[in-house]
Order: sequence, then structure tokens, then C-alpha cells
Amino acid sequence: MKIIILGAGRVGQSVADSLVSERNDITVIDTDAERLRDLESRFDLRGVVGNGIDPAVLAEAGAKDTDLLIACAAQDETNLVCCKVAQLLFNIPKRIARVRSMGFQADPLLTGPEGFAVDRIICPEQSLTRYIGKLIDYPEAMQVREFAGGRACLVSVRARAGAPMVGHTVAEMRSSTPEVDVRLVAIYRRFPEEPDRFVACDGGTRIEPGDEVFVLAAREHIAHVLATLHRRDATPVRPVRRIMIAGGGRVGQRLALELGKESGRYLVKIVEDDNARCIALASRLPSDVLVLQGDATDENLLGDEGIDEIDLFLALTDDDEDNIMSSLLAKRMGARRVLALINRRSYADLMHGTQIDIALSPAQAMLGELLAYVRQGDVQAVHSLRRGVAEALEIVVRGDRKTSRVVGRKVSELALPRDVHIGLIVRGLPDSDGAHDASEVASEVAPDALRAPQVIIPRSATVLESNDHVVFFLPHKRLVRDVEKLFRVSATFF
Repeated sequence: MKIIILGAGRVGQSVADSLVSERNDITVIDTDAERLRDLESRFDLRGVVGNGIDPAVLAEAGAKDTDLLIACAAQDETNLVCCKVAQLLFNIPKRIARVRSMGFQADPLLTGPEGFAVDRIICPEQSLTRYIGKLIDYPEAMQVREFAGGRACLVSVRARAGAPMVGHTVAEMRSSTPEVDVRLVAIYRRFPEEPDRFVACDGGTRIEPGDEVFVLAAREHIAHVLATLHRRDATPVRPVRRIMIAGGGRVGQRLALELGKESGRYLVKIVEDDNARCIALASRLPSDVLVLQGDATDENLLGDEGIDEIDLFLALTDDDEDNIMSSLLAKRMGARRVLALINRRSYADLMHGTQIDIALSPAQAMLGELLAYVRQGDVQAVHSLRRGVAEALEIVVRGDRKTSRVVGRKVSELALPRDVHIGLIVRGLPDSDGAHDASEVASEVAPDALRAPQVIIPRSATVLESNDHVVFFLPHKRLVRDVEKLFRVSATFF
């Protein structure tokens, strides 16, 4: 696929890094020549210096035969105008824009074909807020990713010595709770002086303390899964109530606003060093959100504000080093769980799952929304995992036995690459391709004829049906194309 990326900032670089590794033809536009030279030296891509709203610059970047435009420059206005120029002059089929302003997102007329012609709006801050919200709901998890409209989830959890299933094999985990359908799809194990190593899972694989375990299950079973791998006793997990946010920038403010909407559920403190910013936050946030002026790396400030009683400490400033240091300090002083926002991948790799419970990359949080547009076939959701190395993919089965390599065939008969796991199948969802939405179907079919969506943990004899939503875990992104090819509908299959 031929792709133009406007903007070589943090988001643009992360997007380019991910897409180049999938053998796409990438061109990046930016006004900073030095930044482009650095990108060209690190990745197999082409840089074009100039303003992305200039038709001549877009033409030089190859817009006439480009398949996808991703406009992620710093300014909303630049991204929106670039999409409109791409539509009017070059007819680029797919156009994605990074837009921070909620006003544009709320009005489809502005972003539709007659407006700025944006097919999809992405907002990293919104993606981060949504993702952190899931981690608040499941405080034992290191990652939470949703599929099939939230009916199924992929979670990762650090196996803890003394938890019921730690020290047991995968087969023993299945047999101990046969009524709970879960699929353990991967383990990442720590070794001295080495990065975490992928461990393929079968029935004989033993879960060891310290393993990062990836599990797929229906949403209603997630709490049980986390308890069996992380909790030493049957005491119910303490919900997150006391939250401290370090940094009152876009992400910190947006998250505090969301948490403040649930009056009485959370006790939120936000620490910001800049006095003017504190005044602005105090005027915009709900009255029960406490705004404190100070440095989140100040030990005395954290102690005075009861850091030892905080359930979740979130370091969300724009400075990686400050986020790391404040998180380490908060953890040492008694915060139950800490999360640090870290842009540099090398830093995130070093810190994730150590003294810092979760090291979160802003770009990785929203990358899946972009990848779903790049994937071939009927891909519904993509989640980038392990800092972009692994991936979870939801793809819809289409066609029939004449046009598909998978419809009507058993899981054991599928020519899947080695190490690719079919984690689960969601069957009975409304047809995402069809002309009717769920309400239209309900009005035409008797209630007892409707089939409630069903989450299935596939076995070797499970037969795939058309419109099944199949969720895969891929330990290496290079396997993506093979899976897409297998599920692609072809009129000339036979």
C-alpha cells in the first residue's frame, strides 16, 4: 500500500515505524528537513520537505497514486485542510486526520465529503483517556484490549507467586474451571540480562511467577482470569478510588474531566507545576477534583498529599524523565499502582512491568485505529502489543465454501502460520457489511429467532461460519499478511 504521512513528530514517527515494517511504500512530509533526514536514516521511507497543504508538495510526495493519507501534523487546521486538498485534487481514497478539537469530532457535517473530507478522525489524547479508563476498571491488568464491540477482551497480567494458577500448566488451568471459557495465547518470560522472551503456549506450558500472560476471554470472565493469575487469596480486589495525576496538560485534563463526571466514585488530585495552568484547570474541572501546584517529583509534596493511600498514580506530563522519576518515587513511597506515559520506546521497554507497573506509549495507544485502515480484508480491530512487536487482530469471515478458504472448515484444517493463535470467535453479531443495523434487524425478525452473540473458545473441531468475528494473537507482525491472505474472499478460489 502506498501511504503519505503528514508530520514527522512523535505520532508520525511511530506510525511510520509500524507501517514501514509491513512493507508499505511510505512517504513522510514535514517542514523540518533535519527531522526527515533522521527518519530516512532509520527507516526505509522517503521524506519530502514542505507544507502538506501545498498541492505541489503533495504532488511531489506522489499523491496522484496514493492509497492512504495520514495527516498527523501538530495543528488541527493543517491536517483538515490537507485531507480536503487530497480529496479535491488527488482523489486519495482514504484520509485520516489527527484532530484534538472536540468540536470537529462532534459534527459529521464538518468532516464529511462536503466538509473537510476526513474518513476517520484520530485523537491520541482521547485514545489514551479511553485506554487508561479500562486499566482503572481492571486494576490488576497491565493491558486491556477490546474486540467485537467490547464483548471479548485481551488482557495481560503479571503472574504472581501464590496465585491459584501460577505454577500450574495451561491444561490444568483449563480443567480447574471448565465452565469459564478462556484462551491463554502467549507468555513473555524474563531471563537474566535478556529482554522478555516469547513463550508459545500449549497444554503443557507452565505458568511461572513473573510471566506476563496474555489471555483472551469474554468480558464477563476477565475478573476471574485476573484473580487466578495475580491474586494470592480470595479477598476481592480493592477497586481504584484514590487517583493522583501528575501533569495538567491535554491528557491529564481530559482524564480528570472524565473521572470527574462520575461524581463520588473517584477522589482525584492533579499536580501541575505551572501556576497559570493550575488556574485554568481549576476553572475547567469539576469542583471535587483537587488541583495542586507543585512538582510531582517532590518527595515532601507527595508525602503531604498522602501518596501511600493512592490506588493509582498516573504520570502524564510531556517529559519522559519526569514521568519515570515521579512514578518510581510514588511507588517507593507506597502508591499501590503506578503508570508512566513514556514516548521513547527504549525507555518504555526498560520500565514496563518493573518498579513502574505500566509504561504506556501515547502513539501505541492509538496505533490500532490506524492499522485497521491499512489491513487488507474485513479487519474490524487491530491492537499493537509489546511496543509494536506483537499484534492482536479481529477479522470477519466472509464468503462461502466456494469463495473462501475458511468458511465451513475446521480450525484444524486452516493453513495458519506457526505461532499464530486463534484466540476466540464471536458468533451472531449483526452483519457489519450489511444494509441493516441491529434495530432494523430486530424489527423484521421475531425475538425468539434472534441469536444472541456468543463468545466461543475454538477447538480443533470448531467449524468457521460466515460472519464469524475471529480474534488472533500474532507474536510477530510479519505474520499479518499470511493471515489476511487466508481470510480473503476470492471469486476464483476454485
